[in-house]
Amino acid sequence: MKTASLSDKGKRRQLNQDVVYSSELPVGNLPNLFMIADGMGGHKAGDYASRYAVDTICSEAERSEERIPEKILQRAIDVANSGLFELSNKNRDFEGMGTTLVAATMNGTCLKVGNVGDSRLYIVNGKDIRQITTDHSLVEEMIRMGGLDRESARTHPNKNIITRAVGVAYSVLADFYEVQLKKGDIVLLCSDGLSNMLEDEEIRMIVNAQRDIMEKAEALVRAANQNGGRDNISLILIEPDV
Repeated sequence: MKTASLSDKGKRRQLNQDVVYSSELPVGNLPNLFMIADGMGGHKAGDYASRYAVDTICSEAERSEERIPEKILQRAIDVANSGLFELSNKNRDFEGMGTTLVAATMNGTCLKVGNVGDSRLYIVNGKDIRQITTDHSLVEEMIRMGGLDRESARTHPNKNIITRAVGVAYSVLADFYEVQLKKGDIVLLCSDGLSNMLEDEEIRMIVNAQRDIMEKAEALVRAANQNGGRDNISLILIEPDV
């Protein structure tokens, strides 16, 4: 397995509220663990929310006796959600804070994915790019209901309104996916600072144009900034041993 991870402030933001976690080694009973959290809230709150979520999920996964990845991750997300929600209700400085989360772990060719919010996981190969996760966002609901087409959704004024996040409600349910990886597949986790700046096909072309995995990551961040860099840009690339 080869991996590369990057997080960039972008051109418009003063702070980077994204947190990236990448471990090729086991985390508790998980064979490996990769996460991106995109915090939201005020000056201090978004940064705290994303860091707290990632740290808590790691800690909970390390001590979990569960063997099923989905159960390990959902339980860890529950603990992180409760901690953030409690603090946001007690301390006005943290009121309304929350974070997206996309997490992945793989065992051989089997990839397990969990997400809350609009951070994404893609599978990229030479021929195509597939978005595995479904955004928890207002525009995604509008698309699903037939009120908006996907092309218009990219520039919709309410694009950044998410409908599910860690820490903003008493409880939160992650969506989970299972993918069987094939030879040539590359896994991409990213925050919306990347996916909002680049079309899916642009992402595929950039990934395939570079040979080295870190060069792929750097080229993606560079292109997102060249297209405006309106948000923090974070990504993890994984080339599995398939």
